[in-house]
Amino acid sequence: MNNITKFEDITNSLISRRSLIKKGFAFGGLALMSSTLGSITAYSSQSFFNFTKVDCNNNDTITLPEQYNWSVVSKWGDPMWSDVEEFNQTSCGSHESQLKSVGDNNDGMELFITSDNKTLLAVNNEYTNHKIIFSNRKSLLPENKEDILKGMYAHGVSIFEIENSNNQWNLVKDSKYNRRITPFTKMEITGPAKGHSLMKTKEDKDGIYAKGTWNNCGSGKTPWGTYLTCEENFNKYFSSSDKNFKSTNELNRYGIRTREIGLNWAKADSRFDLSKEVNEPNKVGYVVEIDPLNPNSTPKKHTALGRFKHENAELVISKDGKIVVYMGDDERGEYLYKYVSNESINEVKDKSTLLSNGNLYVAKFNDNFTGEWLLLDTQTTGLSSKAEVCIFTRLAASKVGATTMDRPEWIASNPKKNEVCCCLTNNKNRGIKTNKGGDKVDVDKVNPRKNNKYGQIVRWKPRDNNHSSVYFEWDLFVVAGNPNVHDDNNRGSKNIDKENMFNSPDGLKFDKYGRLWIQTDGNYSNSGDFKGMGNNQMLIADTNTGKIKRFMVGPKECEVTGLTFAPDYKTVFVGIQHPGERLGGNFPDNGNNKPRSCIIAIQKKDGSQVLT
Repeated sequence: MNNITKFEDITNSLISRRSLIKKGFAFGGLALMSSTLGSITAYSSQSFFNFTKVDCNNNDTITLPEQYNWSVVSKWGDPMWSDVEEFNQTSCGSHESQLKSVGDNNDGMELFITSDNKTLLAVNNEYTNHKIIFSNRKSLLPENKEDILKGMYAHGVSIFEIENSNNQWNLVKDSKYNRRITPFTKMEITGPAKGHSLMKTKEDKDGIYAKGTWNNCGSGKTPWGTYLTCEENFNKYFSSSDKNFKSTNELNRYGIRTREIGLNWAKADSRFDLSKEVNEPNKVGYVVEIDPLNPNSTPKKHTALGRFKHENAELVISKDGKIVVYMGDDERGEYLYKYVSNESINEVKDKSTLLSNGNLYVAKFNDNFTGEWLLLDTQTTGLSSKAEVCIFTRLAASKVGATTMDRPEWIASNPKKNEVCCCLTNNKNRGIKTNKGGDKVDVDKVNPRKNNKYGQIVRWKPRDNNHSSVYFEWDLFVVAGNPNVHDDNNRGSKNIDKENMFNSPDGLKFDKYGRLWIQTDGNYSNSGDFKGMGNNQMLIADTNTGKIKRFMVGPKECEVTGLTFAPDYKTVFVGIQHPGERLGGNFPDNGNNKPRSCIIAIQKKDGSQVLT
């Protein structure tokens, strides 16, 4: 077909297919069971949207419907133990204090309840804002080993107990469950790549463990009560002290550069020096499983789930009891993946082995709104071993001709029916240039716009309502845009209007009632193509009707990301990442204080469940 798809054809297709969704997502003659439909239709539109719409704005605070309030639960630099000094606004702490305090730039998170009825948050700490964490340095960069270590310890995962006192959630210092996981934490390697020569280093001659995790983006949760943290932009932390070091195709495919970009991690730890440890990058870029209920447990890096810039890990159980994990590779022109365990959840005692023994697939979206998960193994990819498939997953996906996507972000599965949604946040290269592997990034029906500024959310339904099936049907649930500025394909799909417009959908989660919560990480200039959109925001959608309504607007220069609920659904926890990242705001402490990433708790003023 012509590689330029008319946007009108896409929206017309969406309208006709959305009418099918209302009748039970009956694509290709396949319909949901009546019992499932009944559970969905039991919730009225009023149940989904029982709040007053929030308007876009550029305020340096949280904006919510009138019947809600918010409070801060934790902030970057908050001590997790009582022997640590409070956050120092001048120095932003030391590496010793950072090691025992909440990490920076919180992203994905999940909530856990212990056997002794304690509430825990497991929270990713993605990266550091140099202009803020090193604001005590004239260069605004790490200038010595102390600075570098402080930045390193701000990465990883923070696990801490929280408690609710008089409707105010706070971090509990000195809890036996409190734990920091950093770039130095020892981790077990599992799956096909364990022990492979590409995983062996001077420190780990057997290739069976990795040291640390960093740039942790989205998250996931297993049915057996463990936390999944996802390594994303791991490539930025490596460099080479040898100017004559020659890069490889594999390093280039993952964006790993030989020159330093200001992080200087190699000066504090030689494993980040490519000329000294060329295999070290092969140990990062995975989904890591952590048991938050056991602070002494060893995290596991599951190589069977592939190596790429993981956004989140959405785990579901298929009709035949298999563990299925949906994953996106967050880079322009990269791919959507699915992992299916070989065994069912009832066949094994150690449930974590379900994430180390299975098959990896990559998605191909056809223009007739069907799709297929393409198997990645030695026969389909031509790679010499399954270990290489798992280490060089991007290369494997390129070999089988999968569909290049507009930056796959969070993926969410509806608990009320067998549909899965994924944010395709934006892609300035769509229809313009290839990805790093030279794969074409042409305009197609699932990525329908050249130079995609606004993003879209793709949705699919597995055949026979079985997530382990290799076939699916798909549509675009929403195509974001700006009807204030455009009347062409950049105005968005028909469920976008001047009252609910947004750009760059990123975070995504269904609640237990089947409401889809959409979080954005886009352009907050409020000008040009983004006029009237204001700060980043959080919206709620009904995937039965296509209706979308804005619930929250974040503070200046932030990303809204990370979402989890208290068991009684009276609190929703939301992440506010990099507020004031360009030093244009001071949230949440305001005044002359440093802006700090934080987690907030949102509650209804009357104490009832959120959105009831």
